[in-house]
Amino acid sequence: MSLTLHYKGKSTEFSYQIGKQRLVVGFVLVCGLVMLSSRTDHKIDESHARIEYAKSGFIEQQRDVTELKSATQQQLAGIMLNLADVQSQIQRINALGAKLVEQAGLNQDEFGFQDLDNLGGPMTDSVITIEGSNELLARMDAMLESLDSKTQQLKALESIMMNHHIDEQTSLEGRPITTGWLSSYYGVRKDPFSGLPTMHKGLDFAGKEGDSVVATGAGLVTWAGERYGYGHLVEIDHGNGLITRYGHNQGISVKIGDVVTKGQKIALMGSTGRSTGVHVHYEVIKNGKQQDPLPYVYRK
Repeated sequence: MSLTLHYKGKSTEFSYQIGKQRLVVGFVLVCGLVMLSSRTDHKIDESHARIEYAKSGFIEQQRDVTELKSATQQQLAGIMLNLADVQSQIQRINALGAKLVEQAGLNQDEFGFQDLDNLGGPMTDSVITIEGSNELLARMDAMLESLDSKTQQLKALESIMMNHHIDEQTSLEGRPITTGWLSSYYGVRKDPFSGLPTMHKGLDFAGKEGDSVVATGAGLVTWAGERYGYGHLVEIDHGNGLITRYGHNQGISVKIGDVVTKGQKIALMGSTGRSTGVHVHYEVIKNGKQQDPLPYVYRK
């Protein structure tokens, strides 16, 4: 078997004969070149696919890390806000304690309310770093220690003040108003908003807007401001686990830390908070539980 190539031009004519062996060798060479070219293209395509897969994996991991970082920063920011609130509470306790010590005529050196707490500066985002974690934990420990110390000091101060200054006035009696009338009693009643039976944990005394609301016993003002449901609320601690609350006021005449006497004006009657009309909501709390205030109102 052979292959003859014949060429004939205008001035040239030749013939070339290729034998069987040369044909086989040529065929094999052509096939090899085709296979090699195909394999090279396949390797390039495969390598490109692997690179793209790896790149997409890195992008996804980067997105996950970014989301984790964002969530962690949000959580830490929430912690920082709570710590800032605790720090401000400690500062208010210091101011309250120092004032009470002064009012009681006691030696300031015997109490630590005027001492600056070693809690560091204001709580800011600057500690939201890995390097600041130890500082954050240290400040938490310092706050807990300070709160425990302030609690003990306030208890001691309360005992001194109650025994030496207002013990004779701490018994509760009388109405929390100077003019007006009893409009709602303690116990289960129909809720004025929902219409469903609900527990009314105090007495309501109605009157005119701006009428005086008075303390029913001497004590220490522990709340004077807005509280959910109560509107403008005044809370007085009378010692021995006894607390009174005066809610829905139009305005408040006292502030936290004031020592009030029995019959002293503490607020103006109003209709703030969860209220349907002008009145004062009066509660008596004994050892953390609401009591029926009626026996205290008509105590003789």
